[in-house]
Parts: sequence; C-alpha cells; structure tokens
Amino acid sequence: MKHTFVSIIAMVGIILPTIVSCKGSATVQNPGYSTSWQPDILGDGYEMRYVHQPDDYSGAVRSTIIRKQSPCGGSRGVLYVHGFNDYFFQSEMGDRFVDSCYNFYAVDLRKYGRSIMPGQKMFQARAMDEYFPDIDSALVQMRRDGIDEVVLMGHSTGGLTTSLFMNASPDTIIKALILNSPFLDWNLSPFLEKAAIPVVDVAGAIFPNIKISQGKSREYSESLLKKYGGEWDYNTSWKLEESPDVDAGWIRAIEEGQEKLHKDSHIGVPVLLLHSDSSYVSGDNPQKADRADAVLDVADISKYGKLLGGSVTEVTVDGGLHDLALSRKEVRDSMYVIIFNWLNNNL
Repeated sequence: MKHTFVSIIAMVGIILPTIVSCKGSATVQNPGYSTSWQPDILGDGYEMRYVHQPDDYSGAVRSTIIRKQSPCGGSRGVLYVHGFNDYFFQSEMGDRFVDSCYNFYAVDLRKYGRSIMPGQKMFQARAMDEYFPDIDSALVQMRRDGIDEVVLMGHSTGGLTTSLFMNASPDTIIKALILNSPFLDWNLSPFLEKAAIPVVDVAGAIFPNIKISQGKSREYSESLLKKYGGEWDYNTSWKLEESPDVDAGWIRAIEEGQEKLHKDSHIGVPVLLLHSDSSYVSGDNPQKADRADAVLDVADISKYGKLLGGSVTEVTVDGGLHDLALSRKEVRDSMYVIIFNWLNNNL
C-alpha cells in the first residue's frame, strides 16, 4: 500500500518494550437494531438491513446488506464487497448494474460503514475469513430473493477477501468474479516486505493490538472529494480522509491472506482483473494522482492477479484511480463497457 506503515522500521525496534503495555479493544454491548429492510441512506430505491453475526474477540458485531432490485426482475445479481477504509456508497455503479438487468447487492462488512457499532474499533480484523459469514449472509439473502446466478465483485482489500472466499469455499451460485484493483501484495520496499512485515506478522499473533501508523496520507482522498476538486461526496467518518492507523493483527491477517493466494490459488470461475495503467508514487507530479492508482502497485496487481485461477482476463484501464468506479466519467464509462462485454461473454 502506498505510504503504508511508514513506522514499521521504528516499530520493529521498539516492539518488545511496547507489547507489555498493549491493551485489547473495548468490548461493546449489542445496542439493539432492526434486521428488517428499511430505506438506505443512498435513497433512490436502495434499501438496507443489518445482520446479527456471532460475537468475536471485540464483542458484538454485525454486517449490513444493501440492495437495489432491477425492474427487469430476473435471477441474476451482483454482490459487491468494498475495500479497507471504505463502505458502499458508489450508487452510480449499482445503478449501472440495475439498468443492465442485474439485481444489485452490496455488503458493508463488520466494523465498516453502516455496520460500525458504538465503541467498536473500526476496520479491525485478525483473519480475512472473519468476513466470510458477512458474504455468506448476503448470498443467503440473494437466494431468498430468487437469485441463482451471482457475480461477486471486490475492490482493493475486498478483492483480496473475495478471492480468498472463492478459493476456500466457492458458492455454486457464484458464476464469475470481478476484481477492481485487488490488494494482492504490499506496496512497500523490498526490505519492508521481506524483513519488517514478517516480524510484525509474528508479533501480531501474540500482541495483535500494537498500533502502526500509515503516515496520514491524503493524496487519494483529495483526488476523490468534491471539496478538494474531486467528484464525490461520502461520509468521512466511515471513509476517513487520512490513512488510518492499523494494528499488527490486521497486518498479520493481510499477510497470511496474500500468502495463501500466492502459494495456492485455484479459483474455478472466470475472473476479470481490472486495474489502472499506472501507479502514483512519491515525487510524481501531484496531478498524476487524479489519473493513477495512488494506493497500490499496478505491477503487483498484474503479477499476482494472473495467478488466481485458470481463466483470468486482465484489462488495464487507462487513467483509472485506485477505485476505478470513482475515476473520471470517461474512464468509468470505459470500465463499464469492459465489464458488461466480459459478462456477456462469460455468463
């Protein structure tokens, strides 16, 4: 990840004297919430409901299903899974699928977006398969709604999660996987990837709450938000403007998830791998951040994405941002042409 874990080197040097003072996350009590469908904050036909999930190491957790059903009816649907420091707000994307006769569903994973509960530590994870029940719950709902042909779609860390989900226990109603800039490898220096990350991985198994700064980077959010000249408005309490701190347990979860895919990935459905044509790195012209991936290394996405399964179609989206669905309109339009042409040929 771009500018990720700038304090790892320092942390490795102080990890032993620090760990004795780390405390666990606060446990929250279930405050009570409705699991029935209700109008979503996005309006325009979107609705949502919460799903109770079993308590985890931090206490009560929930996920959220968001849906908009197509006037076409039918048994085809898309299930979208967001990335890190994110939630589902890309209604234009949902509308594109709905208008193309796909019922659209999204999930806000536990400790993200609509699913955040009082006192909860946002984005916390100890293993990537913690999110599998959240995906399963949405698939159960889709079945109830008469959908038996699902396209699973993941962005960034959601691309890692959905790839692991399909690799571990593919659901028979999932017919295709679309990956939007999936987080398949760290965007770090060779030293940090080969030396520091393994140290944090080991520490994270015992002391998962060690906090690690990501450097408070704002390039990506400034390329998105209207107040900085971008095109989008979203809840900055759910999708923070500065890169949020993570902890050693989260790094361990990501590292182990990526390693599983690097060593043995055998996704059995067609995969569409999408990413920008370039990455923004420190020292580049700041204007490049408006037309490049400012979070991940697109070369890594390509390298590891092509190894996910036996039927991977890789497409480079010129001028795309990290979240291709938030790129300039002409870039988005190009991306949707690619997606629907691919779906027409693979479903």
